[in-house]
Amino acid sequence: MSKSLDGVLIKKANQQEVFTNEEILEFAKCTDSATGPFYFLTNYFNIQHPVQGQIKYHPYEYQERLLQTYHNYRFNINMLPRQTGKTTTAAGYLLWRAMFVPDSIILIAAHKYTGAQEIMQRIRYAYELCPNHIRAGVTSYNKGSIEFDNGSRIIAQATTENTGRGLSISLLYSDEFAFVRNTIAREFWTSISPTLATGGSAIITSTPNSDEDQFAIIWRDANKNFDEHGNELPGAVGVNGFKAYRSYWHEHPDRDEQWKKDELGRIGEERFRREHDCEFIINDETLVDSLVLTGMRGEDPISKQGTVRWYANPKQGMTYLVALDPSLGTGGDPAAIQVLEVPTMIQVAEWRHNKTPIPQQIQIMRQIIQFIVEDTQDANSVYYSVENNSIGEAALVTIAEIGEEAIPGVFLSESRAHGNSKQFRKGFNTTQRSKITACSKLKTLVESSRLKVNSKLLVSELKCFVASGGSYAAKTGETDDLVMSLILSLRMANELKNYLPELDTQMSDGSDYDMQPMPFVIM
Repeated sequence: MSKSLDGVLIKKANQQEVFTNEEILEFAKCTDSATGPFYFLTNYFNIQHPVQGQIKYHPYEYQERLLQTYHNYRFNINMLPRQTGKTTTAAGYLLWRAMFVPDSIILIAAHKYTGAQEIMQRIRYAYELCPNHIRAGVTSYNKGSIEFDNGSRIIAQATTENTGRGLSISLLYSDEFAFVRNTIAREFWTSISPTLATGGSAIITSTPNSDEDQFAIIWRDANKNFDEHGNELPGAVGVNGFKAYRSYWHEHPDRDEQWKKDELGRIGEERFRREHDCEFIINDETLVDSLVLTGMRGEDPISKQGTVRWYANPKQGMTYLVALDPSLGTGGDPAAIQVLEVPTMIQVAEWRHNKTPIPQQIQIMRQIIQFIVEDTQDANSVYYSVENNSIGEAALVTIAEIGEEAIPGVFLSESRAHGNSKQFRKGFNTTQRSKITACSKLKTLVESSRLKVNSKLLVSELKCFVASGGSYAAKTGETDDLVMSLILSLRMANELKNYLPELDTQMSDGSDYDMQPMPFVIM
């Protein structure tokens, strides 16, 4: 043995050594392509136990199955509860792969760099305790990477959009992938997939976070197993080529019902279900309760009218609210339209686009209204409006140029009580107070199942619509335009409820509509 530059014991690269027949046999057992990983981990992989200190790795039954999944499937995705040894098992397998499969380029991509370092530290610890006849020599030994004299490398990095670019990866290990910011995760996966397609393999491991993130998408596809006739085949790889593996908290021998009871008291049901039952329950402080959002999936549209998605056909005898949240249409924030049927409170249609100029946004709104009127034969049953803040002024100008008489239906505006006649503008002006008030109503209606959300895109936005700066907004990197146009439709409904008693009943929650939601207090 010799000492590396940072003072740890390593094996010199490319040195000649003499080993006994028994040692050679042990090495051969570790290299076995079928049983080598399990043999190495159970005989030569040491871990740091928080109480017992240095001990040999003795996998539980579910960890043995996890190892088999790692080794027997080119692509696998694994969902395991907190503190069940997934990082330890992964560290052992990665070390085995590097030492006994020459020329392996292994990338550890963790949620944070500290997480990548934690995995690398476990690998380093185990490597330094391996006997010389087992371990490979090293040519470079750093905190962020290890290079072996057999051509293998282990590289540890935080997950970013550019992680892994330029590397010919043999094996990707992605740790806590569900907690990587979704925009980064999508870009990372898009950039890394071509590398894996040329012969690499992937291990993705995490506890769940949101059911809309990249981890959840891969997990769902990994659980879709069909033959050529469309019949589901349990146990096979999914439609994306991934093998899905899941373990449960009660499989750990130290966890029982009393442990569950204690843990529930400590962290609460929602967190327990996410971290230990491995349910896809949203972790953020969303407007709509995360448990409610977890059960929302949305529907496929029944038809499309150009780029407008229809989820139900307009019906005679119903009233329809068409709400436009405009945008510049220059590729930034999208413009969005929601169509709400009242008093049933059913979302029947929507539209969203970020490169449609304002005049065309108004034309699309008009086409939607015309379609409704053709089915209902009643122009007075359709109310439309726009958000008139800043960009909305241009929408008002366009409507004036077209002429309200050219748009069927009734142009609805908020009450003049919000300002005197000289200041009055058509449409709806959004302030922090009006936004929070409408958010409160949206929350109440969705959680009480009195508002039917049909759009998958709208469901996705609701799952990213979180507390922000005394109000609610989309998480960084996400959009909330569909939500905001829905909120506008609810404000329209609030203006109409005095004239539609059945709508007033549907929207009532036993409190004044202007009540402020917790935890915000408007001064």
